Formats: sequence, structure tokens, C-alpha cells
Amino acid sequence: MALGCALAVGCAPSASEETVVAQTGEIEADHFLPSRPETLNWGWFPIDREPVLRIASGETVRIETLTHVGATQDEHPVEFLTGLGVPREEILDDVVDFWASRDGRPREGRSGHVITGPIHIEGAEPGDMLEIRILDIETRVPWGVNSTSGRGGVFSPSYPGAREEDAPLDIPAGRHLIRTGDADGREVAFFSPDIQVPLAPFMGILAVAPDPVVGEPGVTVPGVQGSRPPGAFGGNLDVKDLTAGTTVYLPVFHPGALFYAGDPHGAQGDGEVSGTAIEQSLTGVFRFVLHKGVTIPAPRAETPAHYLIMGIDVDLDRAAREATRLVVEFLVEEKGLTPDKALSLASIAVDFRVSEVVDLTQVVTGFIPKDIFLER
Repeated sequence: MALGCALAVGCAPSASEETVVAQTGEIEADHFLPSRPETLNWGWFPIDREPVLRIASGETVRIETLTHVGATQDEHPVEFLTGLGVPREEILDDVVDFWASRDGRPREGRSGHVITGPIHIEGAEPGDMLEIRILDIETRVPWGVNSTSGRGGVFSPSYPGAREEDAPLDIPAGRHLIRTGDADGREVAFFSPDIQVPLAPFMGILAVAPDPVVGEPGVTVPGVQGSRPPGAFGGNLDVKDLTAGTTVYLPVFHPGALFYAGDPHGAQGDGEVSGTAIEQSLTGVFRFVLHKGVTIPAPRAETPAHYLIMGIDVDLDRAAREATRLVVEFLVEEKGLTPDKALSLASIAVDFRVSEVVDLTQVVTGFIPKDIFLER
């Protein structure tokens, strides 16, 4: 299976080329999918829901997404968010409307994310591969929220690495409102008066409808895949490199693929160690390209500089082992190396990064540099 332009029918412009167009404001998507109660899901990926949009392969969609912060708590969004310091005029009507639609939405086996979709891609069938070119991602509001706790994220008693003898940390629980905006021509998060973090907005969740099996991570109810753990279907990958200019590849499990996007982040460090990033509502523009009869075992991605191969497991050591195995497999199948040479190259040239460790299943990503291959 070849990634990138070699796979694309007609060799369409690369994601990086299309992103340049998007950033100049010249791109117009073929379709628009707003974040309204009727297009949103709460904490799961329905496998039999009527699609909220149907598109053909090669078409583009502008998708609105909502952060769960302010949209899912018991308190009214206006009271909750203004209490954090968000001005009323910066609270999206979509947040209030989704909050008002909570009654009657199923909760058993579901997680907390707000997810837009599904999108049906014409002709997609199990055994195919869906290519998602991320053309542009923009912030919808000039603020985001990060949450911390001495018993959350990697410090949670339920964290796989936790031990009974671990003393609780003296870190008070809190929600931190973080303003974002322009500084010297770049968009940043104003973390403090003397700390600015460059924004790198991305969707924490990019998924196709999964094939849930009770007992697998996040599946406690038949047919219901909770949105917390990522898996072969994609989902809550929280790989911060899935920004504009990156292409994501997902295996297809159901007719139409049924694509979902959500859990929008303004910025995140590898690991997402507190359990949250800058949770910030975003709008993204995506091009969807279907590849018939192309099978991949797990999510993959491609930036202008790297191939990204993801290993996913509930155990971080196993995730690292799986990422290495899949990198070796990729180098054998895509670059023609023998398995021993592929493992050698993986050890001397590939960076294995811990992408996220707080979502039940953990993600290790192998970054294969493209510039080591003289012929690509």
C-alpha cells in the first residue's frame, strides 16, 4: 500500500499544497457540516445512525466541532463558562443548543466527547481505506480550557502505571481558562504574562465507525464504542501532529465508512499528561479520498516530512512494541527492505514518540523521516 500522491486518483494536489490555498482564504469546501444538535453525538461512534451528510470520494467538507467544556456539565453553559471568565459573547449558540439537547441522549457505555458526524463516503466498503487530507483548521473562539488534578491524567489511581503505595500529589483540581489570539503574526495561547504557547490546532478525534466487541477497550455495551480509547478505527488518537497539512489513513469497517471528527484541541504536548489539552472549539476543512481494496491494520498518517505509524495498546510497552512492528512492516511493504534491514533502519533513523498516555489505550507513534529515501 503506497501512501500519498501515488495512491490518489489523478494525483490531486498534496495536503500541504492545498493548505497553502486554505490559509490564504481561497479554499471553498464542497459541503458544510455545522455543529448542531442533530449532527452531534455524545461520547460514542454510532455504527447504524443515518448519515448527516453524504459525499463522493474526492470532495471536501468544512466541519464544525465543539469542545465538551461547557457543553456537557449539569450547570447551564452561560453560567458555567462565564464563571470561568469567558465573556457571554464568546459562548457559541451551538454549545447552548447541544447542552439543551442532552436529555434523551444515551449515556451507558459512552464517554464525554462531543463528536460531529457521521459522513457517508459513497462506495466505501469494509476492506477499503479512507484518506483524510487535513486542509485547514481554525479556532472558532479565542479561548480554551485545560483541566488539572493531583488525581487525574497520569496521576489517576486508575492509570495503568499507578501503584497502591503512590502518594497522592498536592495539586488542587482546577480548570484553567487560556486565552488565544495573535501575537507578532502568529496565533498563540497566552498561558501567562510571560509564557506564550504557539497554537497548533488539531482534532483529537478522527474516526470511522468502528466494529465494537464487548470486552475490548471502551466497549461495555453491545454495539457501542465509547469515545475515550482510540483503536484501529482511529478515534481519540490525540496525536498532536494531525494538523493542517497532514493526511490521515483509516481502515473502513462499515459501508460508507461513516466518518466522525471531534475533541478539538488548540495545542497539546505529547502525552497529554494532565488528561486534557487546550480544549477549544475548531472548524476544519478536509478532503476525503477513498481507496478501494486497500487494507491497512491501523491508523497511519503522513506529514510533508514524515510517515507516521501508530501503535495502540492498553499497555505503553506493548504500544511501543506494536508501533515498532508496524514500522518494520511498512518499510518492508512500502520501501522494499528485508525485515532485518527494516528493523535496523527503525532503530537508527525512526523516532518513536509517546503521543498520548491518558485514554485507556495508549499511542506510540513511529516517525519515519522521508528525506532518508533518495527515491520516494
